[in-house]
Amino acid sequence: MRWLALSTEHNRSTSSLALARGHKRRIGGLPIPGLLATRRERTTGPTLYDVAVRQASVRRRVQDLQSRVVTLRADVAVLNEQIEVLDEEVESLRVRAMVSETPLAIKEHAEASRHAELAHKARDIAAQQISALEIERDELLDDVALEVG
Repeated sequence: MRWLALSTEHNRSTSSLALARGHKRRIGGLPIPGLLATRRERTTGPTLYDVAVRQASVRRRVQDLQSRVVTLRADVAVLNEQIEVLDEEVESLRVRAMVSETPLAIKEHAEASRHAELAHKARDIAAQQISALEIERDELLDDVALEVG
C-alpha cells in the first residue's frame, strides 16, 4: 500500500512539473483549451532569441548562396575560355571540311560542333543558376531589411 501512495504522489509532482514547463492538461487525450498556454502563445511576438536565431540562419544562408554564386561565376569564366577555343576549332574544321569534302573531315566538324554546342548550353545553365541564386539571395536580404525596419 505504501508503494501505491508513493507512486500517486510521484505522478502528482511530475504532472505539476509538466504544467510548469508549459505542457497542457489533457482530458481523454485532447488538450483543454486555454488552461495553460505555452510560452509561444503567451508572447505577442518573436523573442530576442528567435530573432537572433533567424538572423544567424539567414546570414548562413546568404553566405552559402554567395559562395555558390562565386563558384558558378568561376565556372562560367572557364566555360567562356573553353567556348572561345572550341568556336575557333569548329570554324577551322568547317573550312577544312568544305575544302577537303571527305567524310572524316565532315565527321570531325560535326563532333566539334556538338562539343561547342554542349559548352554553350552548360554556360547558359550556369548563368541561369547564377541569376536564380542572386534572386534568392536578394529576397532573403529584403526580408531581413523588412524585419529590421
